[in-house]
Amino acid sequence: MIAIVLGTRPEIIKMSPIIRACETHGLDCFILHTGQHYSYDMDRAFFVDLDLPEPEYSLDVGSWTHAEQTGRIMAGIEKVLMKEKPEIVLVQGDTNTVLAGTLAAAKLSLQVGHVEAGLRSFDRRMPEEINRVVADHISDHLFAPTETSRQNLLREGIDDAKILVTGNTVVDAVSQNLEISKTRFDVLDEMTLKPGEYFLVTAHRAENVDIRMRLGGILDSLAAIGDAYSNPVIFPMHPRTAKMVREFGLSLEGITVTGPLGYLEFLQLESNARLILTDSGGLQEEACILGVPCVTLRDNTERPETVEVGANVLAGVHSEKIISSVSRMLGAASTWKNPYGEGNAGEKIVARVAHQRRSELHLPLSSSGCIEKK
Repeated sequence: MIAIVLGTRPEIIKMSPIIRACETHGLDCFILHTGQHYSYDMDRAFFVDLDLPEPEYSLDVGSWTHAEQTGRIMAGIEKVLMKEKPEIVLVQGDTNTVLAGTLAAAKLSLQVGHVEAGLRSFDRRMPEEINRVVADHISDHLFAPTETSRQNLLREGIDDAKILVTGNTVVDAVSQNLEISKTRFDVLDEMTLKPGEYFLVTAHRAENVDIRMRLGGILDSLAAIGDAYSNPVIFPMHPRTAKMVREFGLSLEGITVTGPLGYLEFLQLESNARLILTDSGGLQEEACILGVPCVTLRDNTERPETVEVGANVLAGVHSEKIISSVSRMLGAASTWKNPYGEGNAGEKIVARVAHQRRSELHLPLSSSGCIEKK
């Protein structure tokens, strides 16, 4: 039995190809949703929109301090794992859910598989960096999205036999879910936008939105960019960001602010944007995959592959640097090669998980490392 542990919307998205691969091959699995950031009821729409089975377990933990949230999640996961006794627990990314799930499983002597292993920003001030490092060092299977991630793990002394370079499940998810989106929404028509004629923005990280100077620098640059290129700047604003804009009394003039959008709707906006400005790690990947130039509103990134192939540039939060970075990326050709694989990462991960039982399950591996379909 496979336990799939997730707690945030990005985890639902990136785990969706693994869940689908388990279903396709009839593998026994269950989903445990910790509810780290949102209520289960709010996330239920995600499972419905992505045609995923609902979680068998929901902890509905909610937001707390890092320590208390991690402790609550760990205690809840432990109870479920003791009841179900899965053979392997899969976690994805770098959240408190990942840290808690990995620790709970390891202390019960259960196998742990870390999806998206080996990412490093090399900035230990980021809680996410601590989470991913700890998870990597106590996991039994490390599913690295790229060779760069594998090399990070090897440099830290992790056994190469534990590591499998799979590509990133985000490639699978973007491909699968964009097709679903096209059958359900036409966001551009609803917002009267034209493909390639608007900028798309997200900003939610505490180090950006909780500091007035940094958030103000971002907003000032967005207004200037919209004016300089005569294109609307679309900003689906995270509730945390909206709260800080109000508290700081900052201006949103020249920026089109919307409420948070559903994933399928947002994916359409991403795929048709002229350029994306973001502090999200996942969006750096998705922009690269979709062939949309990206300017990252951070000083470092755990997705260096996007920068190396020319799909992304680090701009920080100072207006002049952001504006010059936008000019640079708009002048570059969008001809980079996607560094995150061919869209079969979910299949490769499930194949490795099933490897020890493949004779019993009659699931031989193909030359690509995926499970051969009958």
